[in-house]
Amino acid sequence: MPNKSAAETNKVVIHPQPLFTRLGTLLLIIGMVVFFFISQLIGIYIAGKLVLPTAKSATVGDIFFFGSNDGTVVSISIMIGCVLLVAISALVIRVRGGNLKQYLVLRPFSLAVGMGMIGLLLIFMIGSQALTYVLDKSPLAFVDPLYQSVSSVWLLIFAMVIVAPIYEELIFRGILWSAIAEQFTSPPDTEYRGAIVASLVTSLIFAVIHLQYGIYEISTIVVLALLFCYARIKSGSLILPILLHIINNGAAMWQYLAQVA
Repeated sequence: MPNKSAAETNKVVIHPQPLFTRLGTLLLIIGMVVFFFISQLIGIYIAGKLVLPTAKSATVGDIFFFGSNDGTVVSISIMIGCVLLVAISALVIRVRGGNLKQYLVLRPFSLAVGMGMIGLLLIFMIGSQALTYVLDKSPLAFVDPLYQSVSSVWLLIFAMVIVAPIYEELIFRGILWSAIAEQFTSPPDTEYRGAIVASLVTSLIFAVIHLQYGIYEISTIVVLALLFCYARIKSGSLILPILLHIINNGAAMWQYLAQVA
């Protein structure tokens, strides 16, 4: 990525005119979280109908039950969910008259900032791994049935390491972060007040939606999400949090595969 001046790099990039009112932002948060889960259900149903051998005679409940524990179904459903979430996000921004690339800050970032954030992520991962070992936790236990049933491990890796980070960052450090931050950027508020509020709110929501984890893991996810938010603020780009998220998920998947090999 090309280098930029320090002043430009540290600028919090927020749309000059809010696309949403405060009520609209609240409705957007609720709507996107609800659609986040709906997209997963739609994905599991479609993938289940395509993959499960008994899908033709199975009930909707059976498809959801067996599909949610099938690695191939879950992997395909993640991809379907990504398409749906990207489409609805783009549609909402367009309908409100926003520029998609600008609102989601899809722009290059400083190489120096990127390397610094990767360093912070590595420190976080080392500390998190040490604490996980001390507390004897198994945060990736939910992957076991998926790994054991997936038709190709590379399909599961692609879905969980590449696809999931893209749409999760698009939603939480993208559209929701921008919508919340812009509510606190008018005088006497400051850009950084909006950034702080947006980071705290989206990080808490992001952690809570990971229902497959326990309290310890959710607490760790909050810290990780705040790190992703800081990466967006520091770089002025959503691309860096996406890359950091991919690195984090890739490291976690590599560790899991090393244990089960």
